[in-house]
Amino acid sequence: MTHSVLELARTEFRSIRRLAERAIAQVDDAGLHATLDADGNSIAMLMRHMAGNMRSRWTDFLTTDGEKPDRLRDQEFEPTTLSRDALMAEWNAGWALVFAALDPLTDHDLFRIVTIRTEPLTVCQAIYRQVSHYSGHAYQILLLARHLKGADWETLSVPKGQSEQYNAQMIARLKARG
Repeated sequence: MTHSVLELARTEFRSIRRLAERAIAQVDDAGLHATLDADGNSIAMLMRHMAGNMRSRWTDFLTTDGEKPDRLRDQEFEPTTLSRDALMAEWNAGWALVFAALDPLTDHDLFRIVTIRTEPLTVCQAIYRQVSHYSGHAYQILLLARHLKGADWETLSVPKGQSEQYNAQMIARLKARG
């Protein structure tokens, strides 16, 4: 079975988004704004940064520099009092731009040149750069959410001590499919 680079990228972006959203859902509204220390980022800051990055990178993806002149990146890391709904609106708008830019692309576009902060990159390089960037921040969100939720955290992957059971279930599913 083969998959195109674009199909795999879309799948990975959906996975990154789902991971972060499942972590965000476990945190109360106050927790979205909590930091581990005075210099740390909150989940809200990371969400705003990712949304700002998405707006900048994916708006006019093929035709303009991925660092838009109207982006105020440093402000994305300032404390905010935005509500969960407002944060989610920014977040969802950012993800909508990601997929609106990716969906019309074809494999023929992968070696076109785009720029990010004046650096020329192939479309393929730019996509993988963003996969890496967003996954890094999604795991920061997960770490913060996990820390804030404490003992009430509901794991987003295989629970501790259940790897063998999980592997057995996966093997049974594969065998059932033939």
